[in-house]
Amino acid sequence: MISNLRYWFLIALIFLVYVAGMFVTLFENDSAQFSVMAMRMVQENDFFSLFKGPEEYLDKPHMHYWLTALSYKIFGIHDWSYRIPGILATLLAAYSCYGLGSLLYNKHVGKLSALIFMTAQTIVLGAIDVRTDAVLTGFSILAIWQLAKYIEKGSVSAIVIGAFAAGIAFSTKGQIALLVIGLPILCHLFYTGKWKAFLSWKVLLAILVFAVTITPMLYAYYLQFDLHPEKVIRGKDNRSGIFFIFWEQSFERLSGEGIGKNSSDYFFFFHTFLWVFLPWTILGIASFYTKIRAFIKHKFKNVQGSEFLTIGGITLIFIIISFAQFKLPHYLNITIPLFAIITAAYIYNLYANSKLQTVKKLMFGQYFVLSIVFIASALICFYVFKLNSVLAYICLAVAAVMVVYYALKRESVYAKLLTISVCASLLLNAVLNLHFYPNLLDYQGGSSMSKVIAEKDIPVERIYKVGSDHTWSLDFYNQFPVQITTPEVLKNKKDVWVYVNDDEMAMLEKKGFDWDSQLSVDQFRITRLQGKFLNPNTRKKVTRKMHLLHIY
Repeated sequence: MISNLRYWFLIALIFLVYVAGMFVTLFENDSAQFSVMAMRMVQENDFFSLFKGPEEYLDKPHMHYWLTALSYKIFGIHDWSYRIPGILATLLAAYSCYGLGSLLYNKHVGKLSALIFMTAQTIVLGAIDVRTDAVLTGFSILAIWQLAKYIEKGSVSAIVIGAFAAGIAFSTKGQIALLVIGLPILCHLFYTGKWKAFLSWKVLLAILVFAVTITPMLYAYYLQFDLHPEKVIRGKDNRSGIFFIFWEQSFERLSGEGIGKNSSDYFFFFHTFLWVFLPWTILGIASFYTKIRAFIKHKFKNVQGSEFLTIGGITLIFIIISFAQFKLPHYLNITIPLFAIITAAYIYNLYANSKLQTVKKLMFGQYFVLSIVFIASALICFYVFKLNSVLAYICLAVAAVMVVYYALKRESVYAKLLTISVCASLLLNAVLNLHFYPNLLDYQGGSSMSKVIAEKDIPVERIYKVGSDHTWSLDFYNQFPVQITTPEVLKNKKDVWVYVNDDEMAMLEKKGFDWDSQLSVDQFRITRLQGKFLNPNTRKKVTRKMHLLHIY
């Protein structure tokens, strides 16, 4: 289908896109927030307590923050060192896609699965806007692969690795890890009927390994919460961290209690999938439909060369997370490895059975995706944020020539289908990581103000805020959290700086405050883009200002 040389050439280009994203300014809220939480661990030398600003943090377990803190210890506190654990977890997930695809089908499907996974839009985005889902996805798919390998081959090492990976995933995001690992494995057992695999002493060993793996996380919860029933978390005292992670967490997510509700749309993840799996969306939907139709045709009987782990896991996970009252697009990341495998298997089946006409029809869809990427890239580079260097124009021209070359090259239609799909991802994400995000983040007030603070040599320990808004990016790049105060307390302070928005500045002026210096930067919620912002002619209408005032 595709030569080894081209395969590894494309993989190398994908990795370079990932590396380019490592050095982009951290996004608010989650990436910057999590980076500050891990930074606090290192600075205070307290690796058992989690804080979100001044509040104690119960919502998620510790593993992501521990891995980030370890990276900080090794490389120092930088935005690129924050991203290292997430990128490594993404590469682990890609390798696990290869392993699981090879186990369920063959090595050709395994290789394609890794390629598709690494180029899915939400995964590339997740390597720059790193959240807990990167580590969750990496270790969840590793656990699924190894546990499926144990079921098929009875390997002791496989079930031990699977249990360890499940423990790391659970220590990263809690019960959702057991759900996304357990459902595909149960589907595999249901389809193959190999229930006897779990009537073995090896299962007891796996339970022991899992228990040992999650013990550090449970101990941290115990120290911070169970030993202190007097602490009030989200309006409740007597909060047990251990009880929360084993029982309350997922129910709060499903009901929206505690963390709030943001969507009751039961089809949220269905229309979100249309962009998170780009450029493979059309192929992914076709593969899902084909597999479901085949299973119905055979009345879910075990047919040689087929498997139910992926399609069953995807379906059940989709149904469950769709009922959650709090939804975000990156919740779908945990399903992308399974989608990558069924899509790879579908493409390989078309190749193996010489279904040339079907592939030609799918090519029209992929050319359409490529054309949309070309238009989006051109708009980003020549309208939204105009390129301003000769080198940038040269790089864009080289990328465009490469894409056009592969689109017009006379070769196997199967190789072209894969190559132009990968090229679409490469072009879009190279433009995003190297041009769009760096320009977009100039409108993130906190990180922009941190540059001004460094240039003016302003003492970070003398910066305060009077509002309740979080200042994650400013906290991180100052490497010192902005201190919270009130106007009443501020009146007794001299030679200090106050970080405020327009309303807060007006409030201080009304209360009689005076300042001899005012530094201002643009501010926009960059993770919530809108047309008026992307249009340079109306951008100023939706941006506001953040100010740093010197109270003398």
